[in-house]
Amino acid sequence: MSIRHGLLALLERGPRYGSQLRTEFESRTGSTWPLNVGQVYTTLARLERDGLVAPGGEDAAGHTLYAITDSGRTELRQWYERPVDRANPPRDELSIKLAMAVGAPGVDIRAVIQSQRHATIKAMQDYTRLKATALAAVESGQSRERDDVAWLLVLEQLIFQTEAEARWLDHCEARLVRLSLPADRRAGEAEPPQATAAETPAPTTTDRPRTARMRRG
Repeated sequence: MSIRHGLLALLERGPRYGSQLRTEFESRTGSTWPLNVGQVYTTLARLERDGLVAPGGEDAAGHTLYAITDSGRTELRQWYERPVDRANPPRDELSIKLAMAVGAPGVDIRAVIQSQRHATIKAMQDYTRLKATALAAVESGQSRERDDVAWLLVLEQLIFQTEAEARWLDHCEARLVRLSLPADRRAGEAEPPQATAAETPAPTTTDRPRTARMRRG
């Protein structure tokens, strides 16, 4: 998650101070990726260093406000237009765990997969319930705030993600079962080839009279 660009997107709506940015960021994403104030101010300092934001005075309570610069707006527009780079995917704890569990002494990797599948399905069910509530509120007209619509999109992404994870876990278990079979049994599971006409045995002389008797009967 690009906190850097997320804060720029919020600042485009007007000057904000640190804790305000944290609250609005979590509201927009449904607290899926919680931030702490220190993380926000560290990011703001880097944005200021890069000329993307600048101090914008103080509010009535004495909070230091930050405002997006023209360079910041250009950076934000480019971020919106640029596809997310998948060439260097983020480290995924589950993938690393299963990779390390393969062949690890004393580890039942199928038990690890089953435990994770249970947790993944439960998470998917929880996300689905939250989606139903959010969707009902938006479609009924009770709430059409941009934060509610944004939260709905985030929830749907989480649902798709957990569905894909559950399918991947099924695939991992099937793959491990197959690889654990003896080589001759794996070969036996392959579909037997269809016999050609040349390979089909011709009827014997004993078979021919029997066929004739059956026809006469």
